[in-house]
Amino acid sequence: MNIIDIITKTKKTQPLSTEEMIWLVNSYTSGDIPDYQMSSWLMAVCLNGLTEEETVTLTLAMRDSGEKVDMSNIDRFTVDKHSTGGVGDKTSLIIGPAAAACGIAVPKMSGRGLGHTGGTIDKLESITGYRTEMELSEFFDIINKTGFSIISQTGSLCPADKKIYALRNSSGTVDSIPLICASIMSKKLALGSEGLVLDVKCGSGAFMKNCGDAHRLADIMERVGVSAGKKCRAVITDMDAPLGSCVGNALEVREAVEILRGEKKDKLYDTCIFLTANMLELAGKGSYDKCAEMAQKAISSGKALEIFQKTVELHGGDPRICDDTSLLPQPVFSHELRASRDVEILSVNSEEIGMASLLLGAGRISKEDQVDLSAGIEMHCAPGDKISMDAPLMTLHSSICSDFSEAAVRAMKAIRFRDI
Repeated sequence: MNIIDIITKTKKTQPLSTEEMIWLVNSYTSGDIPDYQMSSWLMAVCLNGLTEEETVTLTLAMRDSGEKVDMSNIDRFTVDKHSTGGVGDKTSLIIGPAAAACGIAVPKMSGRGLGHTGGTIDKLESITGYRTEMELSEFFDIINKTGFSIISQTGSLCPADKKIYALRNSSGTVDSIPLICASIMSKKLALGSEGLVLDVKCGSGAFMKNCGDAHRLADIMERVGVSAGKKCRAVITDMDAPLGSCVGNALEVREAVEILRGEKKDKLYDTCIFLTANMLELAGKGSYDKCAEMAQKAISSGKALEIFQKTVELHGGDPRICDDTSLLPQPVFSHELRASRDVEILSVNSEEIGMASLLLGAGRISKEDQVDLSAGIEMHCAPGDKISMDAPLMTLHSSICSDFSEAAVRAMKAIRFRDI
């Protein structure tokens, strides 16, 4: 086998054999295939796609390139949830404890934010003392105690994906559904949970901007999961507007706690109930309606909040944030944006809000950037709202940015409205 033949076959839409795909992944991971040749193959995939069989083989080869986590020592049915990314998406902090309160285990390895999308690990690290890196034995111990834990992804998991993703990012080959599927599913299959719910975001703040692409990605990811022997379900949720009213790390933890306290029942709450119910149904806990009732009771009873608080404590974090969210990082500077006249909000562009939050310091453009954990945006309006003149639209927060002019212009451009 040689890389020129493989590039040529994909360029001519001739399917690669299982042996060729495995050789390709292993040879690139080991350094035997140079970046420029792998880039050529990735571009051929972007242009011509892969068959379902090729996508499955690519995913499994990437999964097998590194460590696979054995979950057999967890004493409950394990279900993971993966989101394809969005703005204000703090659902993992809510659905993990809620599902655990209903009797399943939710072990998660998550990443940091990059660009306009936030990262669960950054959010958790806004809790003083919270450790996101630990040995797997301690990770499993926490899961067996509370049913829920989130840690950083280990470096030994899917090294092929880490190397291929970096090349895709620098060669303009990110936007390929088979490559996106292989990247996500290789990591999720390596983690080893028995069930997997895939939350495919669709809308202005998501990678999939239109419903057709979102459905195609959801379908192939679910098929790959089932082919790998997992209970797997893909669902599509909306990311046309930020999820919840807060964007930014400490702000989103505060909002998650408010949901777990039962203080807010909005679109974020409804999305969390929907995702939790799907996880419980996948685990065999009953019909969707029964599982949705279980999820609602887990929050209303306070059990989910109790599990979240205990998990934070076991990770070394300050559990008092569940009673007093002012213990989370607080911004030094704040700036309120108000309506200049009476308007109705037609839409809020999630990606633009995410980018404005990035300007405030809430995210990172490159992996080396430092994050201001207190920074972000509080939304005081949502699509459909009628806002009176001088009423607040949003509040910008930061501890490193005192001049809000650039972020304010970007944030206001995200809102589309009409006069009333």
